[in-house]
Amino acid sequence: MERTLISVVGPTAIGKTKLAIALAKHYNTEIISADSRQFFKEMNIGTAVPSLEELAAAPHHFIQHKSISEPYSVGDFERDAIAKLEQLFKRNSVVIMVGGSGLYVDAVTKGLDHFPEVEESVRQKLNKELAEKGISALQKQLQHLDPDYFKRVDIHNPHRLVRALEICIGTGKPYSSFLKKDKNKRSFKTITIGIEADRAMIYERINLRVDLMIKAGLLEEVKSLIEHKALNALQTVGYKELFNYFDGLWELDFAISEIKKNTRRFSKRQLTWFRKTAGITWVDFDEKITDVVHKIETDNK
Repeated sequence: MERTLISVVGPTAIGKTKLAIALAKHYNTEIISADSRQFFKEMNIGTAVPSLEELAAAPHHFIQHKSISEPYSVGDFERDAIAKLEQLFKRNSVVIMVGGSGLYVDAVTKGLDHFPEVEESVRQKLNKELAEKGISALQKQLQHLDPDYFKRVDIHNPHRLVRALEICIGTGKPYSSFLKKDKNKRSFKTITIGIEADRAMIYERINLRVDLMIKAGLLEEVKSLIEHKALNALQTVGYKELFNYFDGLWELDFAISEIKKNTRRFSKRQLTWFRKTAGITWVDFDEKITDVVHKIETDNK
């Protein structure tokens, strides 16, 4: 095969890690993670970081390589991931990438969109508004200023909302108007494999995963991070709900039910993102690796 990146995508808890490792073994290659929360070494249980056995089954990159206190943007990841791919392609014609963070996947496969510079004061004002009025105020603003992007973005991610709004306000144009402009050409081919299942199955797997995370010690992990809860990395499903529990705002059972509900919502947004992405080859979550490889080889002819 020519230099080919096989990108494994899909909703949370669908089995992306399992398939990525099977593909890495088949092609005797390595894995790049494009999961934006698995980058952070302090976040382990709540981000479903691959187990030690899984990490040992195939070489992984961009897993817990940063601290939550270190700023690490999607632009930083694009730069680092492309550099790593150039290294890996020197010894492998195929590399696997896995992750459900659509923006981070697109950064590697397509390149980032380019935005004009905006006054820092715009972001500061939005962050102040977020702190004083809450995330719903930013959601309403974005829905008004850029309804198209509002339908696509994770509206529960304050960083994404602030970023989109600062462009809308600072330029007077919708954030979405700057998307899909000139991007960087890639020196490799990408084949994207999407994993799917019916909604009931996805929700069942999500509920089970959350229960297993609680049993594995998620409460202790979140408790250890309370003093850092304002950091952007921790504005994440599974952490912010338990911060509310530790703050005495919610009962534990309710917090856990909210984690499940918000994870289900997140999985729906992931599917919406990837369904809008052209050229994805979809496979069932329990499809045999031999059948997946056959589809990949067919697509590569």
